[in-house]
Amino acid sequence: MAGPKTAERRRTTSGPPRPRPRRARLPRLRTLLLAVALLAVLGGGVTWVLYGSPWLRVERVTATGTAVLRPDQVREAAGIGRGGPLISVDSAAVEERLRRKLPRIDSVDVIRSWPHEITLEVTERTPALLIEKGGRFVEVDVKGVRFATVDKAPKGTPLLRMELDRSGGAAASLRRFGPDRLRREAVKVVTDLPGAVSGDTVAVKVRSYDSITLELTGGRTVAWGSSENGRLKAEALNGLMKAVPKARHFDVSVPTAPASSAS
Repeated sequence: MAGPKTAERRRTTSGPPRPRPRRARLPRLRTLLLAVALLAVLGGGVTWVLYGSPWLRVERVTATGTAVLRPDQVREAAGIGRGGPLISVDSAAVEERLRRKLPRIDSVDVIRSWPHEITLEVTERTPALLIEKGGRFVEVDVKGVRFATVDKAPKGTPLLRMELDRSGGAAASLRRFGPDRLRREAVKVVTDLPGAVSGDTVAVKVRSYDSITLELTGGRTVAWGSSENGRLKAEALNGLMKAVPKARHFDVSVPTAPASSAS
């Protein structure tokens, strides 16, 4: 049984804890303030190194991946000034400038090579078709984009002949799709051609959406129809040419019922 002294001891030790002395919190506050100050100094130092110091400045701009364009053309169009902070080079703005000034560029990667170099990795458009205009040739890529005009036709690139039929039902097709869409349809046909046929294609003639014809070497022709079911048509044409190698005209507009003739 607890005596009076035990009860008195319990009364003196119960109740809310006493607050710690104020002095015990001062070292922690000083440590926190010192850490904040140190972080501020470090942050300011890093910012100065990246933006204000002479150590991380643009000294060289190189261009790679060019085939028709010259590296110096790409560097000039990029508009990257030497001497500026490397980190301040706006990659998106550089790409936008290059594609606007040099439409032959399809894409470009802007790569920082620390501490002093910017590398422009360029991917050029390649022509899938050509449009003859005034003795010169407009290059059209696989997306249907007309991106350059050249004096000499690139070897192995077929001509696009837009001989649009403006009578009867074909006129309605032209109103519905328009020349730009029909040009893209012709590009689709070219990209679906079998390898051997692609190399022998001299021209692609477009009269309407459903009337696309290939002109091959040796006076041969292929009635392709529309660009739909391109892979099936390519397989049918490949098989037909192997089965009837001396034929002059092929029709794969209906790939399930291909036909050929000698004249």
